[in-house]
Amino acid sequence: MNRFFSILIMILFLFVTPCFADDVIEFSADKMNGVAAENADYTKLSGNAKIKTSDMEISADTIELSGKDFRYIKASGKVSGKNSKEQLDFTCGQLNYDRIEKIAVFTGDVNLIDGQNDVVADAQRIEYREKTGIALMQIEVKIVQKDNVCSCAFATYRKNQKMLEMTGNPQVVRGKDTFRAQEITFNLDTEEITLDGRVRGSVTETSESKDNPKTSEPVEVTEPAEIVETVETTESAEEPEITEPGNPSENEEPSEITKKTSKKGRLLKNGKNQVQEE
Repeated sequence: MNRFFSILIMILFLFVTPCFADDVIEFSADKMNGVAAENADYTKLSGNAKIKTSDMEISADTIELSGKDFRYIKASGKVSGKNSKEQLDFTCGQLNYDRIEKIAVFTGDVNLIDGQNDVVADAQRIEYREKTGIALMQIEVKIVQKDNVCSCAFATYRKNQKMLEMTGNPQVVRGKDTFRAQEITFNLDTEEITLDGRVRGSVTETSESKDNPKTSEPVEVTEPAEIVETVETTESAEEPEITEPGNPSENEEPSEITKKTSKKGRLLKNGKNQVQEE
C-alpha cells in the first residue's frame, strides 16, 4: 500500500512541477497524506521521513511540502541533511526551505558545517541564501575555524569571500590570545582580524618570541579604539631597592605591565603571537 502511494506521489511530482523540470523529488516515509489543488499542493510525510532533490537531502520526523509546484519544504523534529552543491551539512530542530529563492532557514540548536572552508557554526537561527552564499546567524553564535574560536550574538558569514562579520559582544580566541571589540571582521583565508570600537584583549608572549622579537609581525593601529597588551618581565639579579610603605620608588618595575591606548587595531596573521606597538 505504501509503495502504491509512493509511486502515485512521484508521478504527481513529475507532472505538476514544470518549474522544477530538472529537480525531481525522491522521498520515503512510514506514513503520508496530502492533497493536490491548482495553487495549493500539499503533502505530509511522517515517521522517518526523507526527501532528496538535485542538490538537497533532508531527513526528519516530519516533512511537509506545500505551495504551487511544492515550492516550500518544512522539516520538523531531529532534522539532518546536506546541500551537496554548497558542501554544507546540517542538523537542527526545524528547517524551512524555499526551492525557488534557494533560501534555507534553520532554527533550534543549529549546527552547520561548511566542508569547503573548514568552518563549523552553531547558533539558534541560521538563514542561508544559496544564490549569494551568505549565512545570517543569530543568538548564541559560535564559529570554529582551525584554531580560531569566535563567539557573538549576531554574525554574517560570506561563504564565497571567506569573510566573517560579528557584532553583539563579539570575541575571538586564538590559542591563549583573546580579542574583543564592538565589531570584529575575520578573514578566514588570511586569518586577519579587524577590531573596531572599544577594542580590548590580551596577547601572551612566548620565550622564543622574546629572544627573536624581529621575527613577528606587528599589530597595525589607527585611531580610535583601545588595546590592552600584557608583557611578562623577568626578575632582576640586582638587589631590589627598599622603600618606605606608601612611598614607592620611581625606579621600581612591576612584574606585569599593562598599556592602554585609544586606537583601532588590525591584527595580522602571526604564528608567534607577538605585538609591536607603533
